[in-house]
Amino acid sequence: MRTGKRGLVTAAVTVVCAVTVLTAPGTAFASPEPTPPPRTSPAPPPGKDLEAVRKKLDRLYHDAAVATDAYNAAEEKAKQQSAEIVELARKIVRGQRELDDLKDRAGAAAREQYRTGGLPPAAQLMLSDDPQQFLNGAGQVLQGQRATKGLIGEMTRTQQDLEQYARDASAQWQKLEEGRKVKAAAQKKIKQQIAAAEKLESRLAKKEKERLAELEREAAYKAQTAWLDTGILKEIGGKSSARGKKAVAFATAQIGKPYVWGAEGPNTFDCSGLTSQAWATAGRPIPRTSQEQWKQLKHVDAEDMRPGDLIIYFDDASHVGIYAGDGAIIHAPRPGRTVTIAGAGSMPILGVVRPDA
Repeated sequence: MRTGKRGLVTAAVTVVCAVTVLTAPGTAFASPEPTPPPRTSPAPPPGKDLEAVRKKLDRLYHDAAVATDAYNAAEEKAKQQSAEIVELARKIVRGQRELDDLKDRAGAAAREQYRTGGLPPAAQLMLSDDPQQFLNGAGQVLQGQRATKGLIGEMTRTQQDLEQYARDASAQWQKLEEGRKVKAAAQKKIKQQIAAAEKLESRLAKKEKERLAELEREAAYKAQTAWLDTGILKEIGGKSSARGKKAVAFATAQIGKPYVWGAEGPNTFDCSGLTSQAWATAGRPIPRTSQEQWKQLKHVDAEDMRPGDLIIYFDDASHVGIYAGDGAIIHAPRPGRTVTIAGAGSMPILGVVRPDA
């Protein structure tokens, strides 16, 4: 094997082997309410303290959700960039083989010239006394010149392609490295926020935890009641599409499975992992993150909502659930919880999107 060929092929194989798609972990439940400022007055009643704890937990899980969306977005880009690098490496290998073939053909032409005494075809032609041979030879010379010119041109183009592939692979590799840093930073923040939330909850006594859970239910019930009081259910009457029914059926089958950030199933999910897999199962792949689902999918008015549509929550689109009908969603709430049914209005709604519009 030629040194040049060995170098490029080795480089291509190295690129392929070095492409490691960084493992994934999605998006979580959150609340936009700020953490209450430090108190300087006498300690309020226990119920008030727990309400402050609830709000702080919401904020911590919300921050984890935002970081999870950033992690998932970086993961998706990493997968795409890895695939592009692998394809470029294949092109480099194919291009090198083509270049080697062209060089072999050029070498064969040179060897043939050597066998004829080293004289170029035009010179040999001038030494011929046979008019017919002269005419035949003239045509062959012209064909040979064209072939040689075409061969040189093809070699040049192939070499240029190889150089471009190498530059493209280098650029994609740089993007992959940058994405790796984004993922690492997001992963660190996710773990910090979840650890802080778990530490906060661990300080509570059993009765306090029970009361905290009750406060969470009360807050969700209050928000859902306010949403229903708008008369929204009287306006919603759209029937689910065939794919929408499949997506809802998939989500329903996942009820009870644990939330894990970045998970896309089959045994654990985050919020956008659940919705993206539900629609992938229904035959309509959609963006992986709740923020990209909000950006890329068609927006529909809440009054036109139908089962299978996705409801995006909070101003930063950090949470998503799939509308199941009758004012309810199926979603993966946050760490420590499982896929469940909840009121569609139990969280601040940003808007509604339709994957199969």
